[in-house]
Amino acid sequence: MSTVRERSVPREAARRRPATPAGSPRGPGGAGRGTPWPYLLIAPAVLGMLYLLLYPLGRALLISVQDFRLRQLILGDAEFVGLRNYRTLLGDPEFWEVVRRTFVFMAVCVVAIMVLSTLVALMTERLGRVARTVVLSSLVLVWAVPVVAATTVFQWLFHSEFGIVNEILTGLGLDSYEGYTWFAHGGTAFAIVVVLIVWQSVPFAAITLYSALVTVPAELYESARMDGAGGTRVFRSVTFPLIRPIFMLVLSLEVIWTFKAFVQIWVMTRGGPGEATTILPVYAVQTALSGQRYDLGSAASMLTVLLMSGVLVLYFRQLFRQEGEQL
Repeated sequence: MSTVRERSVPREAARRRPATPAGSPRGPGGAGRGTPWPYLLIAPAVLGMLYLLLYPLGRALLISVQDFRLRQLILGDAEFVGLRNYRTLLGDPEFWEVVRRTFVFMAVCVVAIMVLSTLVALMTERLGRVARTVVLSSLVLVWAVPVVAATTVFQWLFHSEFGIVNEILTGLGLDSYEGYTWFAHGGTAFAIVVVLIVWQSVPFAAITLYSALVTVPAELYESARMDGAGGTRVFRSVTFPLIRPIFMLVLSLEVIWTFKAFVQIWVMTRGGPGEATTILPVYAVQTALSGQRYDLGSAASMLTVLLMSGVLVLYFRQLFRQEGEQL
């Protein structure tokens, strides 16, 4: 009898449960499928984001097909010229030299970032709890440094008279670096900018890859080692296939990050010496400000967006093709 009574209690409770009124929220958490309230609540944020993203892009696209200089900026009587600004840029050898330099800069930075980030993530995974906490905390602190502040510190480090780099090299007996002007030479200025970008990018990539590494089951490592696989073979056959989606995501983000690098170069060298550190974003600003050719600067910006989008489309297309072959 006790069993029958215990089973009858839920049935009686279910019978006494009040019916859900029409139009009231249903489902887990009170979220109703037919109510517009969730969409109304997020609508201001979505509309604000779309405005901040789409309006500047549309405005730049409009200016790029107009004759828009200082006079038009003040009076607002810009004339529509179609694709003339794009033809001017595409017919300029200097523009194509900047494109080549941009892709070289992006390739060097991305390769260095991904290699160093992977090594740091693998090292962090093998450390003890205290050492791992120190490393991760240091990466977060480096990541939190403002871009302009970090760029200014790098300028001080490589200062010709008061920089600590020249002081250290001179102390090691390399007297040729006494008073050496790093930013007066194209090759050294380019290298310093690359080091700065890599230094700022490695923390995010390393922490993200480390979070992917800790999800790899330890049993797979043990099985691979029992089969006689070395460290390199374990990484190639076990670790990398499992963290590959995160690795590719980080790679695509770093391509975007390095392709649009502007603040560091503008604060440190303004694209100099000469044009040694001028990449597409810097070239667009220089073109717009030097002769008040805002139309050419906008056209350069739109071409930058198209080139970066083309690189990402080709990259994701190859990625999806490889995933399809594996399936």
